[in-house]
Amino acid sequence: MASNLARYGFWIVGGMVVIAAALIAALPYVASAQIVRDRIALEVSGWSGYRVELGAAPEIEVWPFRAVLREVTLSGWFDPERKPVITAETVEIDLSPLAALRGDVLFSTARVVRPTVRLASGARDVGLSASPVGGRIARSIEEARDVVARDPVNPDVGALPRDPFGAIQVVDGRVVASRSGKDEDLLTSITGNFEWTALNRPARLSMTGIWRGESVALDLSAERPLVLLAGGNGPLSINLKSAPASFAFDGTASFSGDTFFAGSAKFASPSLRRMLEWSASEPAPGSPIGVVSIEGRIAGNRQRMKIEDARMSVDGNSGIGVLELAWAQRMPALSGTLAFETLDLPSFLSAFGAEDGPARLSGGIGTDLAHRIDLDLRLSAEHATTGSIALEDIAATARVKRGHAAFDVSDAAAFGGNVQASIRIDRKPDGDVVEIRFLGEDVDGGIIAAFAPLIRILPAAKGNVSATMKAPAGTWSEIVAAAEGTFSANFGEGVIQKLDLRAFLDRLAKGDFFALDEIANGSLAVKGVEIKAALSKGVARISKAEIRGASEIISVSGIIPSVGGLALSASIAQTGQPQSTPPLSVSFFIGGSWSNPFVVPASTASTGAD
Repeated sequence: MASNLARYGFWIVGGMVVIAAALIAALPYVASAQIVRDRIALEVSGWSGYRVELGAAPEIEVWPFRAVLREVTLSGWFDPERKPVITAETVEIDLSPLAALRGDVLFSTARVVRPTVRLASGARDVGLSASPVGGRIARSIEEARDVVARDPVNPDVGALPRDPFGAIQVVDGRVVASRSGKDEDLLTSITGNFEWTALNRPARLSMTGIWRGESVALDLSAERPLVLLAGGNGPLSINLKSAPASFAFDGTASFSGDTFFAGSAKFASPSLRRMLEWSASEPAPGSPIGVVSIEGRIAGNRQRMKIEDARMSVDGNSGIGVLELAWAQRMPALSGTLAFETLDLPSFLSAFGAEDGPARLSGGIGTDLAHRIDLDLRLSAEHATTGSIALEDIAATARVKRGHAAFDVSDAAAFGGNVQASIRIDRKPDGDVVEIRFLGEDVDGGIIAAFAPLIRILPAAKGNVSATMKAPAGTWSEIVAAAEGTFSANFGEGVIQKLDLRAFLDRLAKGDFFALDEIANGSLAVKGVEIKAALSKGVARISKAEIRGASEIISVSGIIPSVGGLALSASIAQTGQPQSTPPLSVSFFIGGSWSNPFVVPASTASTGAD
C-alpha cells in the first residue's frame, strides 16, 4: 500500500514539473502572439492616456518574465504633429506569467531608462506639453472626485478604485522645457523609484536629480494619493535635501484650487545668499554667508504661508515668533515678529548678505538682496550686542524692499539711557548710498567716552547725543571719508575723567608743547558740556565745543579730518571772578592725531586796571 502511494506521488510531482516546464516553454510564444504585438503598447496607452509608439519590435525575456520596449514615445492623441511629451530609450516591464497565459497584461514593475519629459513652454505652473486623454489613472481620479464630493472631510476610502499599479524605476532621466525651438534642461540625472501598489493604497516617491547645478534629493509619501489628486485632503510627507537648502514637511494637504497645507515644517540653509542665487539662477556679488533655519507649525496655500510657533535661527541668533511668507507677487515676501533672548546685531545683519560681513555696508545687506525678496521683520531682544556695546530690551525692525534696505533700532537701553539708531541703504543710479542715524537720550557721557576714547571730553553726566551721516556705501573708513552729516551733544553737571586742568595750565605756562595723555591723571568737575559739529566730505568742522567748569569755560573750534592731523584752536577763560579782577584768558592749539593729540601754547594774556 505504501509503495503504491509513493508511486502515485512520484507521478503527480513529475506531472506538475512537466506542466510547469511546458508553461515556461510556452511563455515566449504566448507572449509574442497575444501580448507583445497587440497588448503591451495598448496597455501602456490605456494607463497613461497618451498615444504610445515603439521604435522597434518588443523583446521578451522569460526569466524574469518581462518585455523590453525600445525607443518609446508618448504623444497627445489630438496632436497631428505627434510631438513627444515623454520619450525613453528603453522601458523594461515586469509581467505576470499567469496573466500572460490568460492573454492579459498585468504590470508589476517598469524600469524606464533615460526618459525625457517635456513641459509646456512659458507655463507658470508645471505642466506637460500635452494633456492625457482618458487613461485609467485619469478616470480613477474622476471617480475619486465623486467620492470626495460626497464627503470632502472624510471621503470613503473604500469606494476608491482598487486597480493594481506597481512600481516605476527611473534611470538617468531629465525634464526639459522648449524655449525658442530648443530644449532647455530643467532637471537632469533623475534617478529613483515611484511605488504605488494599488490606486487605493499609499504611494511613495524617492528621487534624486540635478537642478541648476546642484544635486537634489526628494522623498515624498502620501497615505491617500488618489484623494489628493482628486482635490481632497490627505496626509502628506515631503523631505527635500540639497546643499543650498533643505525642507521637510509632515501634515495634511489638498491640491484643489489654490491648494492647502497644514502641519509641521522645517527649512534650513547654510547660506541665505547662496540659496537665493540658486533659486533665482542669478549670480550676486559678495561672499556666501548667513546660516538660516526656520521650523514651526505652518498653514497656507500657493499664495501665502503662515508659520506659528516659529523657531528661527540666523547666524547663531535664535528667536521665536510668527512669520508669514507670500509668493503671489513678482518676488517672495517674508514678514513677521521674532523675539530673541540674545541678539548679535553684526552677525544678524551679515546673515542677510552684507558683503564682507559687518565691516562693509553695500549692496549685499539689502539692495542686492532686495531684488530677490521683500523682508519686513519686527525684532525684540532682552540682550543685544554690537561689538563691545551692550544693549538691553531692544526693539528693532529689518526691512528690505526693491532698491532699499533698512535696519532700525526704535528703542533700546544703552550707555545708561535710551538710544535709537538706524542704517539705511538705497540703490541710486550712480551707486548705493548709506545713511546712518543715532540718537541717545539721557545717556551717560562717561560710559560713551569709555567705549569711544576719541570723545574724551564727554563728562560722566546725563545728556543727549545726536549724529547723522550720509555717504556712498562701502567700508566704514570709506563712508567716514566721504560722509556728510551732523553731530551734537549736550550734557549736564558731571566730571570729565583724565583731564587735570591745573596740570594743563602749568604746562601751558612753560610754553612748550605736550601730549594730552601727560595731564590725564586727574579729573575736571563741570557744570555742562555742549558740542556742535558738521561733517562734510569726511571733515568734521566744530562750530562749538564748550566745557563749562566751576570757574572757567574751555572753548574749542576747528576741523577734524578723517585722514590726517587735528587742526583745533582753543581757549580757557576764567569766570565768576569779582568785577574788579580782570578775566584771565589762555589760548592754545590742539594738533596731532585722534589717538595721540598734543597741545601747543598760543598766547597767555592777563589784563588789569591800573
